[in-house]
Amino acid sequence: MLKRTIVALALVPVLIVVTLFAPKGVAAVVVGLFTALAAYELLYGTKLVQDIRLLLCSVLMAFLLPIWCYHGCPQEMAVLALLVFYILMFSRLMTSGLKVPFSRVAMCTFAGIVVPYMFSSLVRILCLEEGRYVILIPFVVAFMSDTGAYLVGVTMGKHKLCPNISPKKTVEGLIGGLTTAVLAMVVYGLVLEHHYDYTVNYAYVLIYGLLGAACGVFGDLSFSVIKRQAKIKDYGSIFPGHGGVLDRFDSVIVAAPLIEVLLKLLPIIE
Repeated sequence: MLKRTIVALALVPVLIVVTLFAPKGVAAVVVGLFTALAAYELLYGTKLVQDIRLLLCSVLMAFLLPIWCYHGCPQEMAVLALLVFYILMFSRLMTSGLKVPFSRVAMCTFAGIVVPYMFSSLVRILCLEEGRYVILIPFVVAFMSDTGAYLVGVTMGKHKLCPNISPKKTVEGLIGGLTTAVLAMVVYGLVLEHHYDYTVNYAYVLIYGLLGAACGVFGDLSFSVIKRQAKIKDYGSIFPGHGGVLDRFDSVIVAAPLIEVLLKLLPIIE
């Protein structure tokens, strides 16, 4: 627990520097490195896909997606990239002597395109006009929900939420996590209002906190399902006490796309 706390505290200033102060292009590259690691963990770390050609293609695609999002990749380029990915995947199937099953292509598509595109919401949020002021929202709702769920679950948790997927999660922890995320978003709104002179819509703030945290919990459970099926404890060990990229950012990966949509449909600042 001590190691986990120390690593978490060390990551906070790094996160702040990358999201709030580093050039947006640098932030996109950092996200690209994370998405590439996530693809590697999801395929090779779980031993679901160990074919080196499929793996390299997926990792490269995962790395490039956030960078394309930063540069506003035109639709025709995106279609071309998908076509190349498709050709490379099925070329491997055709030259494998029918030894590589189609299910591995599906896994590579999920790890190399779906997850990275969702993770790339962070880049797209950062590139919004007010991106520097709202980029921390996905992290706030995901991490504060996780913290609140843990504290309430440890002290008050009695009813298991999903015992077959995540034995330690409880219904009480879920409620505590949602509540903590909402309160954290209210504080976030107050900071925007009083320190940056923005007009904040607090009704939308509550929606962000509640729905964002709910998506974060779903993301946590989603990647836990894969771990249970792959029979592994963690996806990796890059973050001591936390595991790999997917272990630390699983909730952010699912919360970030929702926040991206909400920022466009229900902007909290004016």
